[in-house]
Amino acid sequence: MQPHYEALGLQAWEWRKKPVETPAVSDWESLQQAVSQCTACGLHQGRTQTVFGVGNPQAQLMIIGEAPGFHEDQQGEPFVGRAGQLLTAMIKTMGMTREEVYIANILKCRPPNNRDPQADEVQTCTPFLHQQIALVKPQLLLAVGRIAAHYLLKTKASLESLRNKMHAYGDHNTPLIITYHPAYLLRNPADKKKAFLDLQFVMRTLRQSR
Repeated sequence: MQPHYEALGLQAWEWRKKPVETPAVSDWESLQQAVSQCTACGLHQGRTQTVFGVGNPQAQLMIIGEAPGFHEDQQGEPFVGRAGQLLTAMIKTMGMTREEVYIANILKCRPPNNRDPQADEVQTCTPFLHQQIALVKPQLLLAVGRIAAHYLLKTKASLESLRNKMHAYGDHNTPLIITYHPAYLLRNPADKKKAFLDLQFVMRTLRQSR
C-alpha cells in the first residue's frame, strides 16, 4: 500500500499495515477508573476530565507524548487538536492508523496554560503510564518531544542528541525512538524532513522485529 503524506509534505513510503488485533482481557478497566478518580496532585482541580489513552491495547507501536492540551482536556482523548491532526498524518506516514497504535501521555491531566509538567506531577502520574506500557507490551516506543524523552530516558540531553539512536526503556529494555513533538513541527515545519527520517527508523525497526 501507499499511505498518504500530504499533511507532512513528504514523499510516499510503502509499508505493510499490521492487522488490528482483538484486545486482550486485562486490568485496563480498573486502571482507567483509577486515573479518572485520581486527585494525587493539584492538576485535578483544573481539569475538565482525565485523558487516559487511546488505540489498540495490543499495539506493536506505542506513542508517548507530554500532557493534554485544551482540546484533549475537553474531549478526553490525547492528540486531538492541530498537533493531533499532524500526529495522525505521521502515523499514516508509517502505514498505520490511530486505531492500530496506542497513544498516551506522561500526564493524564492538562497543566494550566499548557505549561511544562512539574517534577512532582510527573512523579505522581507516571506510574499510570508505566502500567499502560506493561499492559500494551509494545515492540517499540516512540517518544514525541523533549518532555517525554527526558522522562523515559531519565536524561536532560537535548532532543537533537537523542534522535536517530535506538534507546531502551524500563526493566525489559523496550526499544525506544525519539522524535519531535507535532506541536513543535507546526511551529518549525523545516524539521518535518528530520521527523520523516525518524519515522523511517521506526518502520525499519518494526520490520526487523517481525
